[in-house]
Amino acid sequence: MRARMSSRGCVWVLAIVLGIGISGGTVLLAASPSPQEQAHEQDYSKNRVYQQGLREGRDDRAHNRDHSKKRHFKKDGDQRAYETGYQAGHQGDQPDRH
Repeated sequence: MRARMSSRGCVWVLAIVLGIGISGGTVLLAASPSPQEQAHEQDYSKNRVYQQGLREGRDDRAHNRDHSKKRHFKKDGDQRAYETGYQAGHQGDQPDRH
């Protein structure tokens, strides 16, 4: 048995270790939820912008329209809340809370 590893052997060991590390990182990245999925997990129900989107989504659904009003908000959080509310209202996911 040789006590020293050849340089070719070291390269193979390094390649295998890097391959395992990269593939493990890819698996972790694939398992984490995207920002869009995280936005759906938030509870916007008390947010006034969400409520506005919910009302407009329900109205468009009742009148068979597809996103008739294009709202744009300065804050990304408000935009996400509105779009989440609109989609919930347009798809009929939320019960009436009046």
